[in-house]
Amino acid sequence: MAANQGERTRRRLSTAERREQLLSVGARLFSESPYDDVWIEQVAEIAGVSRGLLYHYFPTKRDFFAAVVERESARMLRLTAAVPGMPVREQLTAGLDTYLQYVEAHAHGYRAFHRADAAGDPAVRRVYRRALAAQERQILAALAADPEFGPVSAERPGVRLAVRGWLAFTTAVCLEWLRCGEPAREQVRDLCARALLGVIAP
Repeated sequence: MAANQGERTRRRLSTAERREQLLSVGARLFSESPYDDVWIEQVAEIAGVSRGLLYHYFPTKRDFFAAVVERESARMLRLTAAVPGMPVREQLTAGLDTYLQYVEAHAHGYRAFHRADAAGDPAVRRVYRRALAAQERQILAALAADPEFGPVSAERPGVRLAVRGWLAFTTAVCLEWLRCGEPAREQVRDLCARALLGVIAP
């Protein structure tokens, strides 16, 4: 009886719902354990599906990991989205707080993602490029809407390049911060905020 009820529950999930369920399980497991310690069988067992069904959605473990990271990147963009009317300086502080809290809570996944990116993993590189472009657009749009900076600042030669360089800098700082465990998160936030403001100030 229980098995039949389980089958009916699985059939009630749409393709989108099932995919979201698997990615949610993956996000939790990759945040709790190193990449090599997460097994597809474990994901399937927690989600209550066969390993074959999981591979139907994601052909390889690396594809699954890349999809998890893409989902989490989209979530982070939503969490750090610009608030109309709020000055960039305040938004930067709030956005970095959210970002650093996420990095700290998902340390294993964050490290694994950037190791795979550095190794040139194609699936992860695609996710990285899309996430980087979205982050750039978000920062430049916030600059353009802020009277202190305005469209002129956002369009100044080199500003886009500076923003991209700052994103790489922030990643490097976060990886080192995770490695050594210091300084305090608030100090890392202020360091990163000063670094961006220093290159985009009018």
